[in-house]
Amino acid sequence: MTLDWKLVIDCTDPHAQAAFWAEALGYEVEDNSVLVGRLLAAGVVGEEAVTPDRTAFRTLRAVRHPDDPFDPDSGTGLGRRILFQAVPEPKAGKNRLHIDLHAGPERRDAEVDRLKALGATVLRTVREPGSHHVTMADPEGNEFDVQ
Repeated sequence: MTLDWKLVIDCTDPHAQAAFWAEALGYEVEDNSVLVGRLLAAGVVGEEAVTPDRTAFRTLRAVRHPDDPFDPDSGTGLGRRILFQAVPEPKAGKNRLHIDLHAGPERRDAEVDRLKALGATVLRTVREPGSHHVTMADPEGNEFDVQ
């Protein structure tokens, strides 16, 4: 039996992180306005829990692959999806889990430049037998590799 999953990343600003990763991956930021509207109308959540435009929750924002299905009643992706959730504590230490972006050797440098323009930083370039990649950090310092 297989399991469905989503990657959840703790962060300070889920909306900025979602915007960065949507651009980085070519994903779409989820529009949860139908769900938010339904929960507001039912009194389940108050205005303080949602963004001013009512498309998302203040402390959560997700991105999804544009080709994957999604639930039209909630806007929630049903495939490749990353959820960013606000937490009170800052990032501390190295990630134990990270994303690898597979650009290929012919596109690696261009992708690194594009990601830097989006707000990522280069931490190091790794050249070892069988591997050449660039380790970067997103705007909140979460490490990822571009291969």
